[in-house]
Amino acid sequence: MTPKNIQLLRMTHLRGPNIWTYRPVMEALVDIGALEDFPSNTLPGFNQRLTAWLPGLIEHRCSVGERGGFLQRLEEGTWSGHVLEHVALELQTQAGMQTGFGKAREAGPRGVYKVVIRTRHDGVSRSALETARELILAAIEGRPFDVKSEINRLKQMVDSLCIGPSTASIVDAATDRGIPSIRLNDGNLVQLGYGAQQRRIWTAETDQTSAIAEGISKDKDLTKQLLGMCGVPVPEGQIVDSPAAAWEAAQDIGLPVCVKPTDGNHARGVSLELYKQADIAAAYDIALAEGSEVIVERFILGEEHRLLVVGNQVAAANKGETASVVGDGVHTVAELIESQINSDPRRGEEEDFPLDTIRLDEHTTSVLELKRQGLTADSVPEASRSVLVMRTGNMALDVTDNVHPDVAAQAVLAARTVGLDIAGVDLVAQDISKPLAAQGGAIVEVNAGPGLLMHLKPAAGKPRPVGQAIANHLFNTSDTGRIPVVGLMGDGDTSRPAQLVSWLLHLKGLYTGLACADGLFMNQRQLQSQGGMDWDNAQRLLINRSVQAAVFESDARHLLAEGLPYDRCLVGVVTRMPKALGLEDLYAGPDEKMPTYIRTQIDVVLPNGTAVLNAADTLVADLAAHCDGSVIFYADDENTPRLQAHLAQAGRVAFWREDQLVLKEGAREHLVLSTKRPAVARLIKEGLLGADDMLVAACVAWALDISTDLIRAGVKSFGQNTFH
Repeated sequence: MTPKNIQLLRMTHLRGPNIWTYRPVMEALVDIGALEDFPSNTLPGFNQRLTAWLPGLIEHRCSVGERGGFLQRLEEGTWSGHVLEHVALELQTQAGMQTGFGKAREAGPRGVYKVVIRTRHDGVSRSALETARELILAAIEGRPFDVKSEINRLKQMVDSLCIGPSTASIVDAATDRGIPSIRLNDGNLVQLGYGAQQRRIWTAETDQTSAIAEGISKDKDLTKQLLGMCGVPVPEGQIVDSPAAAWEAAQDIGLPVCVKPTDGNHARGVSLELYKQADIAAAYDIALAEGSEVIVERFILGEEHRLLVVGNQVAAANKGETASVVGDGVHTVAELIESQINSDPRRGEEEDFPLDTIRLDEHTTSVLELKRQGLTADSVPEASRSVLVMRTGNMALDVTDNVHPDVAAQAVLAARTVGLDIAGVDLVAQDISKPLAAQGGAIVEVNAGPGLLMHLKPAAGKPRPVGQAIANHLFNTSDTGRIPVVGLMGDGDTSRPAQLVSWLLHLKGLYTGLACADGLFMNQRQLQSQGGMDWDNAQRLLINRSVQAAVFESDARHLLAEGLPYDRCLVGVVTRMPKALGLEDLYAGPDEKMPTYIRTQIDVVLPNGTAVLNAADTLVADLAAHCDGSVIFYADDENTPRLQAHLAQAGRVAFWREDQLVLKEGAREHLVLSTKRPAVARLIKEGLLGADDMLVAACVAWALDISTDLIRAGVKSFGQNTFH
């Protein structure tokens, strides 16, 4: 019997819009071999094993369009390439990288498929596809497979390789507003927007977060001094350098006191409501282990709260939780913590859990809390005795709707006083719904780079759209962080019009980047002479803070192998429909397939953008149906039927008439230039520009509201730049 196998021949990370979707995907070239003759319903026990291992597959709608659709396809009989797609997607979902898009299509040769899955990190998706292959083969052969272990491994990859949930909330909110994003490192540094319109975030810090303000926030004592100067209520405190000094300061301030590190965070090393010298001495050591200095403060009666200030408003507020266990006369405190507290499914070590697990070691404040109650981790509390384990730490209970306007104003003032645009303001109050002064409440800390997860996934209360608040803080309502982007694609005839468009934008006064077959250019200066259309090189234009407009030439090979280097464009151009010749290694298929690929260039045109299409090429002209924006048709002959039909519907068209370049809309005509002019005739004679190049560039310029006078001047002066 022929062995059943699945070979992953090649995996390609398409990092930008591609022939499958707007978003990055992993495309696997897969050979299922003999399994082409064995759909799922012919493999004994396969479907049962698969669904037992991955019960979440019931949520996959597949082409059926309803819950359980994929399971229906399994029962009817579907092929291993299709199964690989869904298993890989489900593994990603279980690992915490939710991506619903997938495709499986025959690549041409019998048994060879292209399996495509949406990806947020190529390393995770590669591993998910490899694991999916092993799982499917195990299900076919009836072998055991440790699904839980593999999902945990993938989950660890997601946690270490993907952006964190806090950063993701901001990126997702920006995406919802049509703001593009680029991840700039392996961590949480992300660019929102393109070129000169970009903003940057690093989790909850932005390019508006002052380094001075961040430095101030790390110095608790300096922060309090500044807040006090501005009338913000703060607790009296002293920096101390020894346990003895801590006790002396506590007596000066008045008992009870709080002891904490001056530069700690996340409430680590903070001990509250201390009366005894021994407790204060122990608290000093705990605080020093978490920071460089120790401060003793007046203890404020009340509960701890964290208010997230974004710009000039409080975006969310949480209240801290205390944690206690109840003795049973049998189990130790450590055992009770595990069974009564850490068993809560909301608790965990990873960032995406709203509550932390409680661990007892010599430096935790929980050890001090137990000591004050005459207990240790190994003590066995009597039945029904309540033991306080933690009185601060997890700000996990949402109270946003309860915040008094005066409290919110004080928090905003505190953030502004320190100089932070985004801040986590910690305060203590008995009742957050009442003004601070009346209840003796105070602001105790102002933190830069505050955690957002507590507000996104509170242990109790409503999740708050804090990512949206930050995105709105960075970008005005109508701002999408975009610069004019022009994308051109054709059949080897787009380099010169791309260069001319770049020149026209330059003359308009915009610092313009150009990525084309002749290299990479910035403001008419050549940076590279090769590889201008390669994805990494081309995207450099969008990362550069100086770039105010960008022009990208691409071709079918780069589209199929990498995807486009931008997510959307203001103007998309297709000049001629390319052939499939030379793309055999990419399994492009016959020429008839090319329009389904090249339409990507028009699919990405923004709703307020324009597609520029060759009306004389029927396959190109037909792409107009896929444009979300407007369309400009061009042709050498003004009597071209497709052009005339578009003009009759009040569309914009361009053509040559007796050597005169004409832009026409309705009855209005703009005469741009004549090839009889010496300067224009010279360009054509010397082979610097062709008539079609001028026509295409004029259409793009028209779409970008560049005046006809500037188009004329730009064409005549072309060749004076550094391209040639």
